[in-house]
Amino acid sequence: MDGKVSIESLVSQHLEGLSKIQDHLNQIILGKPKAVSLALTTLLARGHLLIEDVPGVGKTTLARNLAGVFSGSFKRIQFTSDLLPGDVIGLQTYQKSTESFVFHQGALFSNFVLADEVNRASPRTQSALLQAMSEGEVTVDRKTYPLPESFMVIATQNPTSFEGTFPLPESQLDRFSTVLTLGYPAPEAELDLLARGGQQVTDPATILMDMESLSTIQQAVPRIHCEPDVLNYLYAVIESTRKHSAIQLGASPRAALSLLQLARAHAFLKGRAYVLPDDVKELAVPSLAHRITLRTNADDGENSALLIRSILADVNVPV
Repeated sequence: MDGKVSIESLVSQHLEGLSKIQDHLNQIILGKPKAVSLALTTLLARGHLLIEDVPGVGKTTLARNLAGVFSGSFKRIQFTSDLLPGDVIGLQTYQKSTESFVFHQGALFSNFVLADEVNRASPRTQSALLQAMSEGEVTVDRKTYPLPESFMVIATQNPTSFEGTFPLPESQLDRFSTVLTLGYPAPEAELDLLARGGQQVTDPATILMDMESLSTIQQAVPRIHCEPDVLNYLYAVIESTRKHSAIQLGASPRAALSLLQLARAHAFLKGRAYVLPDDVKELAVPSLAHRITLRTNADDGENSALLIRSILADVNVPV
């Protein structure tokens, strides 16, 4: 049915609902409208989100409330050093009455999965997320189990310099469509938070969109039009990461496809049925900075972000 509806009509139909969701989240995550927009864009693009920052700045609050405005299932996993892959994916147990093994689903079998402090778990447990995030399914004892159609991992991460953390390997980082850092709130936003005593002005349990509508939007996002000039611009940015003298490993084709999908989702969120170069520019840093490897030993997110920004400044933008 959706194939018969124009993409312009679908964008117009869902714009008000998406605006209400953004307004709701902006009243909870004070002073961070760009972070809210990026999180929602990632969801519409069927991506996964990594939120990294020091404790206490609202990482878990953003993740929990992004899931809370939809009617889908939600599970939170507190990643710790003793967490095992089976605790995440699920376990096979033997049933004596039937003389057979029965699979008990883990927390991954939800629409929204909050992987809280994901880098406090061992690399072995972190790898339990790889197949789920890439293929939307998990395999246990050679049998594959599909995850929900709309499935999103929202992970929070403490700085790797903190005690008891394990750096996420490149293969794990590449599964995240976007990475955002919240940072400390602006003074006026923090004063407002203090005046309220931490109380939210909206009900965090408010459901503003059902999963059927979310699925419709996610299926429509790839239909957002991208002109050849804009596509060439996106490719020029990707290609520049592979040729830059300071970058050892540039963005992959998967990163390019992810950036295109994010640009389309961002256009949808803004009420447009077409991609602009500004969509690509706004999403290049959170989509690509964690996917490149620098030649120097100073390979941190800040330096990578600066390099992506310098590439954006050098690549000609189509008129």
